[in-house]
Amino acid sequence: MDHPRPAPTPSPLTAPYWDACARGEMALQRCTGCARFVHVPEPVCPFCGGTDLRYETVGPRGVVHTFSVVHRTFLPGFTPPYVIAWVDLPEGARVFGDVIGCPPGDVRIGMPVELHITDTEGFGPMPHWRPAP
Repeated sequence: MDHPRPAPTPSPLTAPYWDACARGEMALQRCTGCARFVHVPEPVCPFCGGTDLRYETVGPRGVVHTFSVVHRTFLPGFTPPYVIAWVDLPEGARVFGDVIGCPPGDVRIGMPVELHITDTEGFGPMPHWRPAP
């Protein structure tokens, strides 16, 4: 039985991420101390301990770094089987998300993907990845 996806509740830390999704973009934190991207949002840079993390828009394309096919229901609204993946972006960031738009068996490491934002009932825009044309 399908259930609605749980709606994330933006906090002051995550609101810029969700605001970017509403614009059809992806924005990630970038540490001004070490210049590394941080995903998922954190109050402190996990690489250098810096506390000045500003959001920066990144491009909509990447490649699958690694992935897993989920065969059990862990979250409402995600009907198995589905794919979760770490996606490498050209900017040097690695982001986490689900891969949609193809059968799970077609997902491969190194597969080009692009950002796809869908409107989720009860919440709004949610980012996903799908095979790039």
